[in-house]
Amino acid sequence: MDKLFFAIKYLNYRKLRTNAHGIHSPFVFDLYNKVFTNKTPFYAYSQIENIRKELLKNDTKIIRTDLGAGSSKKHSQVRSVKDITSAAAKSPKHAQLLFRLVNFFQPQTILEIGTSLGLSTMYLAIANSKSEVMSIEGCPETRKIALKNFKEAGLTNIKSLEGNFNSVLPDILSSVKKLDLVFFDGNHKKAPTLSYFLQCLEKAHNESIFIFDDIYWSKEMAQAWSEIKAHPKVTVTIDIFQMGIVFFRAEQAKQHFVLTY
Repeated sequence: MDKLFFAIKYLNYRKLRTNAHGIHSPFVFDLYNKVFTNKTPFYAYSQIENIRKELLKNDTKIIRTDLGAGSSKKHSQVRSVKDITSAAAKSPKHAQLLFRLVNFFQPQTILEIGTSLGLSTMYLAIANSKSEVMSIEGCPETRKIALKNFKEAGLTNIKSLEGNFNSVLPDILSSVKKLDLVFFDGNHKKAPTLSYFLQCLEKAHNESIFIFDDIYWSKEMAQAWSEIKAHPKVTVTIDIFQMGIVFFRAEQAKQHFVLTY
């Protein structure tokens, strides 16, 4: 992470962000009030957060394999499960927003690019038991732990796939008719992020939702986010700094929102 760039972007976000009073779109206004500011303690939160607590206490060392921005080159390092959880897992605040988005829109076909230990995956899956959540992970050891977590949570609607994103993603896309929701959380470089976006776009429809994690992680990610916003098929975007949310609603004029969260 480029910490200076990140800090500058955060200060800029704080200047630009607005709450419900600054939203001039009925769709986004409704979404903000019913989803973003919803404080309901949903049943799933404590269940998944209890699993997070156990992961944060887990001193087990594993060999974490990073395929490196979607390339075939592997980078491995020994890390504890608790360190991976602390560094890589989405915060409860943002993971629970994923839950509420799924709970609100009820997407049927969900794709996650980057499973890690599976906390975000579980939030996506538990919000709609009738959905199919396909999640790709390049590291065999973290995937094993994710699979254990899915079993502990009793989730049977998750299809876990292991491998390089560049290899696995085309196979997934060829097997599905549409993508209702995609969570891009496995890469922080511009070219791969845009590549995955364009590939998934082929299976998007008017009601699809694309969510991009860490949009200001680096200059490259910020550039990728800008290009995604500018794409002609994208109509509405919501920037909450940690994540960028994209809609393709043809009935709406193109608008970009920076919202407090």
